[in-house]
Amino acid sequence: MLSGATVVLPTGTVPDGTLTIAGTRITAQAPQGDARLIDLTGHHVVPGFVDIHNHGGGGASFTSGTVEEILKGIHTHRRHGTTTLVASTVTNDMDSLAQRAGLLSELAEQGDIAGIHFEGPFISPCRKGAHSEELLRDPDPAEVRKLIDAARGSARMVTLATELPGGLDSVRLLAEHGVIAAIGHTDATYEQTVEAIDAGATVATHLFNAMPTLGHRTPGPIAALLEDERITVELINDGTHLHPASLQLAFHHAGANRVAFITDAMDAAGFGDGRYMLGPLEVEVSEGVARLVEGGSIAGSTLTLDRAFRRAVTVDGLPVEDVVTAISANPAKLLGMYDRTGSLEPGKDADLVILDHQFGLKGVMRRGEWVVDPQLG
Repeated sequence: MLSGATVVLPTGTVPDGTLTIAGTRITAQAPQGDARLIDLTGHHVVPGFVDIHNHGGGGASFTSGTVEEILKGIHTHRRHGTTTLVASTVTNDMDSLAQRAGLLSELAEQGDIAGIHFEGPFISPCRKGAHSEELLRDPDPAEVRKLIDAARGSARMVTLATELPGGLDSVRLLAEHGVIAAIGHTDATYEQTVEAIDAGATVATHLFNAMPTLGHRTPGPIAALLEDERITVELINDGTHLHPASLQLAFHHAGANRVAFITDAMDAAGFGDGRYMLGPLEVEVSEGVARLVEGGSIAGSTLTLDRAFRRAVTVDGLPVEDVVTAISANPAKLLGMYDRTGSLEPGKDADLVILDHQFGLKGVMRRGEWVVDPQLG
C-alpha cells in the first residue's frame, strides 16, 4: 500500500491519498495481513506514462536492433516512467520494414511493447526531416496493407503525408483496419489537411515539426489540426523541438484532452552523446540534441517522458492534472488501452510513477512490480 502522497486520479487530485496494489492490479480493497506499506508523504503518485512515438533508447534502436537490444531500450524508458511504449520505425525499403514489423510484432505479442508505429516511408520529400529521401514513396494502399499484414495485428499507427497520391485512400484503409492514420512529415495545405481528417486521420505527428509553419493567409496543416476535435496532437516537450509559446498555443487551442506528449526518442535517450545510426542515416548527438551528420536536421530526440513531465509543470506552468492527461490518459485512449492503463483506478494495471516535490522521478511500478523502487532508487 502506498500512503501519504498526493494521488492524481481522473476525478481530481487527492492530497494525503492511499493507493492499494494487489498482485498486478490496483484494488479498492484494504491490504491484507503483512502487506508492505510505503510512506510517500511529500510525493506525487501519477499513472505510468504511455509513449506512442519512440524509436529507441539506452543505446539501442527499435529500427535496427536485435531483440536483446530492443529490450534494453524498452527497459531504459521504463526506468524513466514509460510503462507502455509503442515502437516506431523510420523510413526504409518495404522488405526491411516488413521484416522489422515481424520482429517487433513478437515483442508486442509478449507484452513488451504496445504495438508498432510506422513513420515513413509514405512522407513528403519536402518535409523529410531525418528520413532517407531516396527511400521515400507515395502512400500506395497496397503497400500500406503490406505493412499492416506484416505486423500481425500489432500495427497501431502509420504516419503519412496525406496530400501525396494515394494518401486519402491509405487513410481510409487504415481507418477500416483500426490503425491510427497520423498526419505528419507533410507539405499539405489547410484544405488538404481537412480532407484527410474527414477521411479518417486522427493524430498529428509531432505537431509543428516537419510541416509548413502557421501563416496568416496560408494557415497550412497546423491550423486544421489544432481546430478539429477529432485530432490528437503529439508534442515533443524537450525545449528543442518546440518554443514554450508553441506548446502553450497547442494546449490553449486543442485543450489538454487532445494533447499527447511523446518522446520521438532515438538510441541516445538515457544513454549519452555520440554518433548513432537512425535507420540508414548517421546522427551526431551533442549536449543531448540529435542532428543528422549531413544537413544538420533534427533527428528525433534524447527525451524521456519523466523529463517532459517535469518541464511541463516547472517550466511551462501546466497543471499537474493536465500533464497526466496528456502523458498517460490520452495516449492510452488512442491505443484502446484505457480500460487497462492510463489512470489510477481499481481494476487497472498497477502502472504508476512516483515523483518528488520537485517532480523528479523517484519510483516506477509496472504491473505491480517495481522497476525503480522508491525506497531503493
